[in-house]
Amino acid sequence: MKAVRVAELKSHLSEHLRAVRRGHPLLVLDRDTPIAQIVPCPNGAVSFPIRQPTPRSPKPKDFRPPASLKLRHDPVAVLLEDRHLR
Repeated sequence: MKAVRVAELKSHLSEHLRAVRRGHPLLVLDRDTPIAQIVPCPNGAVSFPIRQPTPRSPKPKDFRPPASLKLRHDPVAVLLEDRHLR
C-alpha cells in the first residue's frame, strides 16, 4: 500500500484518486502518523442512494435565508479576547 502525506495528497489529488480507482489503496499520513486510508469502493458500489427531488419540491431560488441573529456581543471581539488570554 502506498503512503502519502497530506500536502502531497492535496497537491496531486486527482492522480492519487485515479490510482485508487484502479484498485491501489492509499494510506494518508499527517507528520508520518497514519490518519486515514483511501480504498476503492467494492465493484464501484455507492454506499448511499441518490434520489432525485420530487416534481413538487421547491427550487433552491425559492428559499430565503434566515433572519440575522441579534447578538449581545460582537463575535470577532469575543474571539480576539479569547486569543489574547491564551
